[in-house]
Amino acid sequence: MHRILIGTVLALLVSLPIIVQADEVLDAIEEAVTLYKQGDYTGAAGNLDYAAQLVRQQRGGQLESFLPEALSGWTASDPQSTSMGAAFMGGGVSAERNYRKDGANGRVTVTILTDSPMLQPMMMMFSNPMIAASSGAKLETHAGQRSIVNFSPNERRGEINLVVDNRILVTIKGQHVEKDDLTAYLEAIDFQGLAQRQ
Repeated sequence: MHRILIGTVLALLVSLPIIVQADEVLDAIEEAVTLYKQGDYTGAAGNLDYAAQLVRQQRGGQLESFLPEALSGWTASDPQSTSMGAAFMGGGVSAERNYRKDGANGRVTVTILTDSPMLQPMMMMFSNPMIAASSGAKLETHAGQRSIVNFSPNERRGEINLVVDNRILVTIKGQHVEKDDLTAYLEAIDFQGLAQRQ
């Protein structure tokens, strides 16, 4: 079991760019191996969990780079990423950025989520359009991606969801905006590059 965990963490490291924090990850893995050989399984598991969390944080940082810059007439907050282990709501890695329309109440949030069980319900909606229709949503295509759109023109609020490469959920939510505002942010995302990320 411990060999499987070590192998999993090392496999994740191979897909990451070489950065300073990688040394900290490797140090934690080496410490886990030492503790394992000493029979300290609790300590070994704790170090592996720590290493895995550092790897998830690195993945979150990668996702941040795919959040679009503010469009003309908008202001963007700094990107934020979050990583959670499987013990917390099934786990997952996400990156999010908020946008505010200059001189207006318009707000848009773009979220990119991966490695999460929350993807499963969304995948069901894509595979069965009747499920999406029953919730009042519509299936549309934007930026070459099949999307589930739930937008109320009267309330000027709603969201667009899409799944990239069957493993990455992208959500664009907006309040006090037009649907075109949401699609503009959606089309500003590099979906091809996102699909190539491991």
